[in-house]
Amino acid sequence: MTAFATLYKETLDYIYQKLPMFQRVGKAAFKKDLTNIRALLAHLKHPEKEFPSIHIAGTNGKGSTAHLLAAILQAHGLKTGLYISPHYKDFRERIKIDGQFIRPKEVVDFVERHRELIETLQPSFFEITVAMAFDHFCRQKVDVAVVETGLGGRLDSTNVIRPLLSIITNIGYDHMDMLGDTLPLIAAEKAGIIKSGVPVVIGEWQEETQPVFEQKARQERSPLFLASQTYRAELIASDHRYNTYQVWENNRLKYDQLQVETGGPYQSRNLATVLQAWSVLQMSWPGVRWDEDLLREGLKNLKKSTYFIGRWQQLGEDPLILCDSAHNQHGFEAIMNRLLSLPCERLHILLGFSNDKDIEKLLTYFPQHATYYFAKADIPRGMDASELKQRAGALGLRGRAYSSVPNAFRAARRAANPKDVIFVGGSIFVVGEVL
Repeated sequence: MTAFATLYKETLDYIYQKLPMFQRVGKAAFKKDLTNIRALLAHLKHPEKEFPSIHIAGTNGKGSTAHLLAAILQAHGLKTGLYISPHYKDFRERIKIDGQFIRPKEVVDFVERHRELIETLQPSFFEITVAMAFDHFCRQKVDVAVVETGLGGRLDSTNVIRPLLSIITNIGYDHMDMLGDTLPLIAAEKAGIIKSGVPVVIGEWQEETQPVFEQKARQERSPLFLASQTYRAELIASDHRYNTYQVWENNRLKYDQLQVETGGPYQSRNLATVLQAWSVLQMSWPGVRWDEDLLREGLKNLKKSTYFIGRWQQLGEDPLILCDSAHNQHGFEAIMNRLLSLPCERLHILLGFSNDKDIEKLLTYFPQHATYYFAKADIPRGMDASELKQRAGALGLRGRAYSSVPNAFRAARRAANPKDVIFVGGSIFVVGEVL
């Protein structure tokens, strides 16, 4: 290992271990307060004010929506920053410009320049990565940044920007111990990203949550757009790389055979959200020469242009190996419906969860006829494999517990025949270990 590689590793170790990280330790790292991020950004001379942005919240689909929108913006020639969380394998996945990760040197330099302030403020891992991203986007003079929230919205560290557009994909039950135990309460937290006079797109109309968004939009005098009431994306062809859609706008065919470089079973909802957002941006950002051919180009080259991974991704064939990072009821319902429609002789499922999940509800979406390989992701928050096996077994899901995700993956591949299907999921951290 070179001297710089060692320094980079030490820097990552510092921010992982010194700063509390929700994805590793859970609720203890979650701060419902914007004091630290405001202090960090003031110290950095407010980089978040130096570029236009688009802000995305929601329970499911916000990462996919962020990547789809970034791909379209890049295809229009806009230098596009993208901030997402969490990452699968490489910390730098969180901070990208035109699909290119922030360089290791920039990570090291940022931490070294601001170590004294970090030691004083004791920010969370998420707070420091948000500040790093905004600083990077400012220094690199991006034309626009697509910014995904972490948890919630109202007190999320990203909620210090005044964007061109706010997007809320949908509302579901997740992180209820921090965001609320009813859909209206969760929606109220997500609605916190709605800013005065800034248009907001709601991806999916839901009876319980719509009054929350309407009230907040009226309060902020923000134009409100309902994607699912305007756009309908009908899947007409699919493989494990591309989905092809007929897209209807107010019941009239708008986009014929729109091809998207993702095979996910739930992307029709995200696509409708993105197309509504694109329509709003054409009105609110007239300085860009918007073009349907460039829209199509962006969606067709999604993975290459944005480094979009971990969503219904094919890892092998004969046997077909798929992974997906769905991690709550809404996501598992869509994933399992698609998985069970695939022709195969036997289904093998490698499964792992975080230990703060109500897994009994989640496990009801999984089929009893599959063979299971239970494993703990290599993070402190990972659920013990033996405990998972026991709790899954009580619901009729049978399999073995393994000492690690790689061991479980090897066992599944050894057991599978060419006509079988292997699926890896339950947690982004489980998926990250097989990518």
